Amino acid sequence: MRKKTREEAIEELSLMLMYLTRFSDDDEFCRYMEMAWKNYAFDALNALDQKELIFQPRSSRGYSKYAYLTESGKARARALLQEYNLADKELYEAYEFREIRTDEAEQVALIETICFPQEEACKPEIMKARVQMFPENFLVAVSRETGKMVGFINGLSTDEINLRDEFYKDPKLHVPSGKNMMILGVDVLPEYRKQGIAREMIYNFLRRENDRNRRFVILTCLSNKVKMYKKFGFRDYGEADSSWGGKKWHEMVYVLN
Repeated sequence: MRKKTREEAIEELSLMLMYLTRFSDDDEFCRYMEMAWKNYAFDALNALDQKELIFQPRSSRGYSKYAYLTESGKARARALLQEYNLADKELYEAYEFREIRTDEAEQVALIETICFPQEEACKPEIMKARVQMFPENFLVAVSRETGKMVGFINGLSTDEINLRDEFYKDPKLHVPSGKNMMILGVDVLPEYRKQGIAREMIYNFLRRENDRNRRFVILTCLSNKVKMYKKFGFRDYGEADSSWGGKKWHEMVYVLN
């Protein structure tokens, strides 16, 4: 194995430390964003910035004292942690958050039937069609120990601004270039709940859609879930037009760009 240069080592170690010490400032408008203080060598930070592994905000007064980690930066940091045999945060040690594979359609269809009552659940054939038509709009959580999928989010992109019931029924309404993302379901198997998996899936999903320049991420939920989604940064726009499953829903909106 080639011995790394001092500069390469500083760059890699800086990225790993930024990743391990990252945090959210809990801002109402971007709770999903993760940042780290820039207490590292300027040359290394600039190199990471040039490689688009971090982003350094800059104003008329100069660079800020913090930097955001890009998704590619976090992926690179995780790979380095494995290379150096270092521990990640517990949730990321236990679960992988990634895009779905098309051969996993059966799994998400089954999880949907477990997580939602029959009148609310997406029909298996429709869920499988979504996976085939727009797998890039899925995000799954998979146990690293067992390889079992424990949860997922799926959505449909569109230029419309209200989540209507037809989106649940017809995958062909998907518009690949759509500026808005309609979340059609957030599923976590019952035995894996209360670990923070749903929150982490939501934040990973929001960061990804932000990078895709979406404007709004929209979902509907029952009244007992409004408080949870508010904690994630969604705004309650009141009772939705949807009557999916014969129930009353609240429309929740997250403003990205």
